[in-house]
Amino acid sequence: MIELLKPDGIVANLRASSKKQVLQELAKRAAELTGQHERAIFDVLLERERLGTTGVGRGIAIPHGKLPTLPKVCALFARLDRPVDFDSIDEQPVDLICLLLAPESAGADHLKALALVSRMLRNPLFCEKLRGADTADAIYALLTHTEASNAA
Repeated sequence: MIELLKPDGIVANLRASSKKQVLQELAKRAAELTGQHERAIFDVLLERERLGTTGVGRGIAIPHGKLPTLPKVCALFARLDRPVDFDSIDEQPVDLICLLLAPESAGADHLKALALVSRMLRNPLFCEKLRGADTADAIYALLTHTEASNAA
């Protein structure tokens, strides 16, 4: 996760009232971090949601997509200030979101990143720690420290 996520890719209290607004805010932040066009990011995320929700259950969503001009796989993480309906498979609102963007040529790297994120967020205790962290720095430390602990 360390190579995918930068400290400025964390939003500790994202304010949004709908799934669409969450995706718009994340696309805006991703555009700032990657130099990609905000509209292109938003369109890719919406297109992916049309295929099926990325709300995986237990308050977690992993929206993702591929962009032709993105140089490498990158991630953003947001904790919402209030959960929103994300059409999740368990019909529960979402408050933890990990956005993944990959180059169209990423192939297995994109799948590895998705697997890494879903493994981390499958742990209920870890998700509670993320929900309890009150700053972007604290969330970043949790996300990057946990991976190092798991690798040991």
